Amino acid sequence: MTERDIFEDYLQDYLHYVVVERGLSANTRLSYQQDLKQFFEFLKKLQPQVKLEAVDRYTIMNFLNTLSEEGKARNSVIRMVSALRKFFQYATREKWVAIDPMTQVQPPKKAAHLPAVLTLPEVERLLQVPDVSTTLGIRNRTILEVMYATGLRVSELVNLKLDNLHLDLGLIQTVGKGDKERIIPIGDIAAYWLTKYLHEVRPLLGKEQDEQIIFLNGHGHGLTRQGIWKLIKQWVIEAGITKDVSPHTLRHSFATHILENGADLRIVQELLGHADISTTQIYTHVSDKHLREVYEKNHPRA
Repeated sequence: MTERDIFEDYLQDYLHYVVVERGLSANTRLSYQQDLKQFFEFLKKLQPQVKLEAVDRYTIMNFLNTLSEEGKARNSVIRMVSALRKFFQYATREKWVAIDPMTQVQPPKKAAHLPAVLTLPEVERLLQVPDVSTTLGIRNRTILEVMYATGLRVSELVNLKLDNLHLDLGLIQTVGKGDKERIIPIGDIAAYWLTKYLHEVRPLLGKEQDEQIIFLNGHGHGLTRQGIWKLIKQWVIEAGITKDVSPHTLRHSFATHILENGADLRIVQELLGHADISTTQIYTHVSDKHLREVYEKNHPRA
């Protein structure tokens, strides 16, 4: 058996474990697969080729330094460290390695990063882009209204099902990261567009429809995350917005705007589905920046 076969066996065994025994999502599995494949390719290129049982702290640090030299973002390197840490914990239990090399590796500190946020006028311009005299225009306007009104992740949006809607109560039910279910209020305007789309447009989209998926393409199949990403990029250009906007920007804008209007951080945590409030706290920095801008613009002695 070649070393390439051995590394592939290690990878497939571990991926089977994270899905079957740990119950991780397909997206998490894919992330682990990509990171570990990159690490194994690095080992194969070393002279002489390094076997898994010979990997030590210096091999790991060499690999991480290579990633940095290739221009990988700091947060990508941090994610890689996390993937390697979990893999080598498993490899140690399975006795593929005698000593876990990751016990002596510390991840780089996470870079402080404030997410891009749209202003209210920018949100309004974006919402006005879809031509609501057309069927796809109504669908597109509904997508934007729902994303901004609820702060849904794009993966949650594309997986939204008819059974998840409780519009008579003004609520949407969704399943987020870690298969955690949460209930989110939806405002009257978003609920109006959603009702209009469901009654007037969705029945016209394709002959063989996915029965439960809400947002469909012209063939009646559910939209993908990549499809939503491309649509939003196009709408942003048409709105004349020059910021680097992704589907997640609407989620950031949702959280920031309700915080700026007095919402409690714990409430925002629940709405966003964050397991740890430290993840939500980045929005307080965005709000602090907004407060400083308001102060400097309006205080006579600023």
